[in-house]
Amino acid sequence: MPELPEVETIVKDLNTKVLGRTFVDIWTDFKKVIKKPKNFEDFKKKVKNKKIQKIWRRGKNIIFELSGGLSLLIHQKMTGHLLVGNWQLVTGKWKPTKKGPLEDPMNRFLHLVFEIDDGKQLALSDLRKFAKVELWNSDELRESEGFKKLGFEPLDKNFTFEKFKEILSGKRGKIKQVLMDQTVITGIGNIYSDEILWEAKIHPFKNISSFKNEELKKIYQAIHKILKKAIKLRGTSISDFRDIKGKPGFYKKARKVYRREGEKCSYCRTKIKRVKLGGRSAHFCPLCQKL
Repeated sequence: MPELPEVETIVKDLNTKVLGRTFVDIWTDFKKVIKKPKNFEDFKKKVKNKKIQKIWRRGKNIIFELSGGLSLLIHQKMTGHLLVGNWQLVTGKWKPTKKGPLEDPMNRFLHLVFEIDDGKQLALSDLRKFAKVELWNSDELRESEGFKKLGFEPLDKNFTFEKFKEILSGKRGKIKQVLMDQTVITGIGNIYSDEILWEAKIHPFKNISSFKNEELKKIYQAIHKILKKAIKLRGTSISDFRDIKGKPGFYKKARKVYRREGEKCSYCRTKIKRVKLGGRSAHFCPLCQKL
């Protein structure tokens, strides 16, 4: 699933390509992707001729603020990513009109296409069809239960070390699970929790209640370092993530532990281990990250 760095990469790129443009038509072959309103024709009618006034991120959500007080929310879920380009329907399948990154096999699962007033198209490619699209009144979205439940943004200027300690105060459970809890800190998932904990040299199974101040500081610093580095490298493309041009991110080469089971730790040369934790995988160095 795209995490904060991947979503931030998409949002930054969208702001350079589609901000200020107007939706003129919408196509889909999978109406269930529209979760709100349930009726696709109603959704299409409300979105057509609306201008994109702002594009921003909250957690892993992408929000397009539109004219008329509406907001279009897209959550890419496990395999979704947004693309901007030009395609044409050929025997029921969308084909890029030009050669290039959009021809990447991971970009061929187009299930929602927005026609834009400059002749470009904004498309959602989603292999497993788990992505969700919702249309809200902007004021209602900001006050919605789903938004209110989201935790602190880890790159927000108000996310200080003192705030980090306050957020974790009274929490229970293993640190990897706490970092991935979207109601505590939003945007961190399986990839970056592994990378953050390796950077901080903290075992993913360590219980949150046993941390010393120095250890918390290492995690806090690692959160900033890893997320900013991943954004700079335009996200991680282990399998399906691509940016709006259809290109993969470069953090894959910078990974220290995530999906490197059996490889040697770049710091101590011990073999990386993978264990199950709450139905997810945790990758770590058993020497650098002792429990």
